[in-house]
Amino acid sequence: MPAHEHESDTTTDPLARERAHLAASRAALRAMREDAQALDIRDVTANWVNAAVLQAQIDERIKSLADLSHTPLFFGRLDYLHPVGAEQAEGAEGEQFYIGRRHVHDADGDPMVIDWRAPVSQPFYRASKKDPQDVGQRRRFGYTGGELTAYEDEHLSDPTEAAQTSKLLQAEIERPRVGPMRDIVATIQPEQDEIVRSGLGGTVCVQGGPGTGKTAVGLHRVAYLLYAHRERLARTGTLVIGPNRSFLHYIEQVLPALGELEVKQATVDDLVAAHVEVRGTDAAEAAVVKGDARMAEVLRRAIRSHVTLPTEPVMVVRGSRRWRVPAYELEEMVTELLARDMRYGAAHEALPQRIAHAVLVRMEEAGEAPDDRVQNAVARTPAVKAAVKAIWPAVDPAKLVLRLLSDPEFLAAHADGLLTEDEQKTILWTKPARSVKSAKWSAADAVLIDEASDLVARTHSLGHVVLDEAQDLSPMQYRAVGRRCTTGSATVLGDLAQGTTPWSTESWAQALHHLGKEDAVVEELTAGFRVPREVIAYASRLLPVISPGLAEVESVRESPGSLAVREVAGPAALDAAVLAACEESLTQEGSIGLIAADARIPALAEALTAAGHAYLSPGEETTAESRLTLVPASLAKGLEYDYVVLDEPAAVVDGEPDERTGLRRLYVALTRAVSGLTVVHATGLPEALGDTGVR
Repeated sequence: MPAHEHESDTTTDPLARERAHLAASRAALRAMREDAQALDIRDVTANWVNAAVLQAQIDERIKSLADLSHTPLFFGRLDYLHPVGAEQAEGAEGEQFYIGRRHVHDADGDPMVIDWRAPVSQPFYRASKKDPQDVGQRRRFGYTGGELTAYEDEHLSDPTEAAQTSKLLQAEIERPRVGPMRDIVATIQPEQDEIVRSGLGGTVCVQGGPGTGKTAVGLHRVAYLLYAHRERLARTGTLVIGPNRSFLHYIEQVLPALGELEVKQATVDDLVAAHVEVRGTDAAEAAVVKGDARMAEVLRRAIRSHVTLPTEPVMVVRGSRRWRVPAYELEEMVTELLARDMRYGAAHEALPQRIAHAVLVRMEEAGEAPDDRVQNAVARTPAVKAAVKAIWPAVDPAKLVLRLLSDPEFLAAHADGLLTEDEQKTILWTKPARSVKSAKWSAADAVLIDEASDLVARTHSLGHVVLDEAQDLSPMQYRAVGRRCTTGSATVLGDLAQGTTPWSTESWAQALHHLGKEDAVVEELTAGFRVPREVIAYASRLLPVISPGLAEVESVRESPGSLAVREVAGPAALDAAVLAACEESLTQEGSIGLIAADARIPALAEALTAAGHAYLSPGEETTAESRLTLVPASLAKGLEYDYVVLDEPAAVVDGEPDERTGLRRLYVALTRAVSGLTVVHATGLPEALGDTGVR
């Protein structure tokens, strides 16, 4: 499978022909964009509302037709042995198709580039020598700065040609990282493609170690689902949930590069932030109890405790008549509503109508002919309103949680048999807040209020949710995410070995139960494409301690010399050695991440500044001029750099509340490198790492 790179521009030269097709495709895309910009909607809209909606759609279309200069318009070509039907290939019929990031057609409407998500494109990812899928030749293209510079052919149906690893594929994976996270659309592997193209109806959980491409698979799955089910998801909505803002900023460029602009992104904290402002923090012990699934039942009991069975009848006055609904009949209504286990707020709305209906029945029995307007009027009478207020009063979710965390007796009554006395003391505020506004709510408190809000009124469900770094969520956070896709599906992405919160999940079965998606299919990605073999093998020494039984990642990339472990003589020499390692890394091409325990960041920032090195914060975009990022270990998850310098592993471990969480944090930090990792330490390495023999 030779890669071809040369500069000939004759029409008989294949590379020149492919460059000509790229130029023609770019021109066709420009024409499509100009056509969209030239649309005149003045004569086709009846009113300004329709005009505004249509104009917004046109603006989105124009934006989606942008030609991203450094994003190749197509990255592959399939030559089929037999003609393919139009229904498979976006209206095209034929045997040769260019596979790219979006559909491009010429002035006659004939496709010049086929969207990677179309059925005809699937063999680009799945076809092999064993299963050619009617593909005679698969061609991959190599690009440099947006220019087509190479191609590589596989003759899948030729039994005489041996299967080989693609050099262009390897080069694309190893290409230096400058800028935001890159899409992997040109490098998707068969096992990844199966997950990307799995149906909308089912939830998929992907366990993937560092560098297995699980985040990119999740984002490509969103792009695929939006292509295959656009109308449905346009109505119901899609959402990508990430662990923090830095991470979301890092991935936000991927979906536009795939032609998708309208996927919303949020953290779990963002989801629940609508209820109260988070201004406080919890001790780890309190956060663990507040995040426990038992709190859902405590809240349910507390809300239902507001219901009081009636002991007095309701007397409704209408004109000169009085209508009486006895207490036993009211009790039957309340008991029936409780038994139905409907939302508290829905029952609060239903009860006055039930009472009013009972009054209407009496009116009809007395020979009157009341209609629905009369029932609504009766439901609004002072007598009915007063009865409902006494029997089934409205509940404010934030006030309810405030009372639970402030009133020991109220908490004890509803946590009886669920939380121990010590657990109750752990979550009670030492200084109770006077009001919802003055309370210093924590992130875990906001999740409790979100749960209580859902018990009062149903949370809106989306069509599809992608949850990344899912291993770090508490059971109550899983429930908060699950509420947002009760009628939809989810893609859950994570690595149990990278769980770095005191409440991180022990198993995907447990997590999916709390998410409400127990029937999800769990897939495991074990082939590593990002982290060099030497680096992942070193980090994997921690697995038996941090996540026993989890499969090691098998890296496909051998890179001798990619790992260096350097011990220095005492803390005084540490900063200088770390600076030297950063300067050494900066002589290489690509991005550099200096990762350190959060407590070490100020000292390292000072050392970098004193040495004249400008540095970025996590999530800030690297450029050719500014390639060094100073990364607190707590924010390293999900990020990647060509070269990583890791400062003092023992300090990373000691920065966490317990050793297991600390070693998991270290595992994350050790696996952020694409080309090389240098570990610098003055104190002893954690025992689980052992002596590497690497210097």
